[in-house]
Amino acid sequence: MCIIFFAYHQHPHFPLVVAANRDEYFKRPTARATFWEDHPAVLAGRDLEQMGTWMGITRTGRFAALTNYRDPLQNEKGKRSRGELVSGFLTGKDLSMEYLKKVQKASDQYNGFNLLAGDSEHLYYFSSQSKKIEKVLPGIYGLSNAELNTPWPKVKKGNKRLYEIIQKNECGLDSLFTLLTDIEPAADEELPDTGVGMDWERILSPVFIQSLHYGTRSSTVLSIDAHHYVTFTERTYSGDAQRNQEAHFFFGIQA
Repeated sequence: MCIIFFAYHQHPHFPLVVAANRDEYFKRPTARATFWEDHPAVLAGRDLEQMGTWMGITRTGRFAALTNYRDPLQNEKGKRSRGELVSGFLTGKDLSMEYLKKVQKASDQYNGFNLLAGDSEHLYYFSSQSKKIEKVLPGIYGLSNAELNTPWPKVKKGNKRLYEIIQKNECGLDSLFTLLTDIEPAADEELPDTGVGMDWERILSPVFIQSLHYGTRSSTVLSIDAHHYVTFTERTYSGDAQRNQEAHFFFGIQA
């Protein structure tokens, strides 16, 4: 998952609203979102190479999502798959803080990452860069391939759009998916320098990424309402902004 926008306790009817894109190489085998056969309470897409995931939720309301931290100098071969950090929380029983304390101790076993874990009542954020666990306070957030709310152009743009959606009470799928399929690149003078070179900074600058071999593979909109019902919609893509599949789920959180 490469960009996550979320509103936490900002809407009177939806304690949690999430709009997120997963960016990956098109050749990497992936299963679209569904309830997992081996863990029937888990709803998520799945990376079929390492069997982890980038974002998901359970029937009991456990939610987790991940982005990679972009720094090619820190990437090392042989590290553990970051997708297991999300699946580990979703399939486990540890409380959010307990789980993140374990992740904190083991974070050097992974290349750089950001992790959200919790539910609609208690949500936490951990960065492998700062090594800190932070409680997420009510607000609107953007998480790309740097730390939470780092003001990259697409983060600022997406946060502004999500704020407008929340303020206008427009939390429908059309508004949120329009946010996620924005292909407008940032101006060169606004681009961060993350060590990947100017050509790649340009390619990676939109909310929705398009290139020959790498780009946005799926967009997901998730919400939990005040009555503890989850709505989860995933749209998948095959190299462009035209979706080829959509999966939609609606269920009540079990105590």
